[in-house]
Amino acid sequence: MTATVPPAPSDRPIPDPAGRVELPPGVTPADPRFVNDDLLPVPLARRRWTTYNFAALWVGMAHNIPSWMLASGLVALGMDWKQAVFTIALANVIVLAPMLLTGHAGPKYGIPFPVLARASFGLRGANLPALIRAGVACAWFGIQTWIGGQGIFVLLGKLFGGWAEASEIGGRPWTLWVCFVLFWALELAIIYRGMETLRRFENWAAPFVIVGALVLLAWIANKAGGLGPLLDQPSRLGWGDDFWPVFFPSLMGMIAFWSTLSLNIPDFTRFGAGQRAQVWGQTLGLPTTMTLFALLSVFVTSGSQAVYGAPLWDPVALAAKTDNVFGLLFALVTVLVATISVNIAANVVSPAYDLANLAPRRIGFRTGALITGVVGVVIMPWKLTETPELYIFTWLGLVGGLLGTVAGILIADYWLVRRTALDLPGLYTPGGPYWYASGWNPRAVAAFLTGGVLAVGGSHSAPGKGPFPEDGLIPFLKPLADYGWAVGLAASLLVYLALMAGHRRTTPQGLSDGP
Repeated sequence: MTATVPPAPSDRPIPDPAGRVELPPGVTPADPRFVNDDLLPVPLARRRWTTYNFAALWVGMAHNIPSWMLASGLVALGMDWKQAVFTIALANVIVLAPMLLTGHAGPKYGIPFPVLARASFGLRGANLPALIRAGVACAWFGIQTWIGGQGIFVLLGKLFGGWAEASEIGGRPWTLWVCFVLFWALELAIIYRGMETLRRFENWAAPFVIVGALVLLAWIANKAGGLGPLLDQPSRLGWGDDFWPVFFPSLMGMIAFWSTLSLNIPDFTRFGAGQRAQVWGQTLGLPTTMTLFALLSVFVTSGSQAVYGAPLWDPVALAAKTDNVFGLLFALVTVLVATISVNIAANVVSPAYDLANLAPRRIGFRTGALITGVVGVVIMPWKLTETPELYIFTWLGLVGGLLGTVAGILIADYWLVRRTALDLPGLYTPGGPYWYASGWNPRAVAAFLTGGVLAVGGSHSAPGKGPFPEDGLIPFLKPLADYGWAVGLAASLLVYLALMAGHRRTTPQGLSDGP
């Protein structure tokens, strides 16, 4: 099959009063190399997510065990609770900006992230950022599934006993592996039913998880007779020369925690009823929830210090301290709901679309989700969370640098080069305005390589703490490594703008809008 001939100018997409655009009646791109049902724009009638839906999405994603443990990782690196919460709050205010900028294309055009990337990288070149995002999501899916499986293992062990003493496979009890596999299968079963099922799940999961966290706080505060002495513990770093070398890479790591979604947020906002819904929903949902959740984790851990003589940052380990069967069951269900909520939304939706973009005629949304599940196991997620250094500096730092580089190009192209005007049929049409050189935009690739090298080329690890050389992969770039996300975003944005300065651009009306 071949692509539909681009419509005459009079048949071009016409925005509705809210500024949203859909394909004209009867115009359906048909080239199977670039189109399937999951990649086509969402019709206006199906764009009905409200402010509450987006806020609930973020509440459901932010309330999860790794989010709870972010503060613990920072405290383990020497910060006090105030420094840790400040770092997390600032990171999420910063990452909200690219989240809203890239999210704008979703309600306006109804397109997912890999289709938006075609405008800057080309119809074929979009597979480069899509596969990077997919790979990161697969790894995150594995990490979250492993953590969720561990939570089930601990809590079921308290209920039934003897689980931890089971014979080992690969150095871990076989019962832990069973919990991991069962949790993995449950997640894929939910996402296999599609995005509407996800929306309904997030709507009730968000308030349920909030209630669960507050119950945990009330329980530990009651046992402690108030919150414990952790809030009075001084920082081992102070606010001087020892603090800043830890703060900046930690800030970049915290930004990297959600920088994944700053790329593929159009996968969700494409279902939005309008810009107001996605802007307010995300603003109310992301920075506030993450900050309050960090505070909640600190307060609960403070209580655990007072009750048990040592801080318990892992909410599963803390919940396992109770001997109340109802309490254990409630904690088990809360862990299940919280982890499923974030993992499906943040780490399965994106690679499902990204892999569909790679081979639309062979891979649909559901097949992409299954591939994500398999890859998430193959990467051995239990290795990525062994130490705070490996988790925050190596994994989150490297990921943030690469994803910041892609975000810089997307923002520069959509907002500064095209001023949000896209040729919607052209995003699916070989030989159209986004075909560039055989489907690749060499300017975007050059900007990506430049930003990527600057962002992660100086990656380094302390001796015995990670995979990189102590002096950095490229030693003279080592000073930039602690600012990887910001360096990648700024460098790629500026390089892309410079390279595109002489490129003639086309608006949906077929007129040049630039030199």
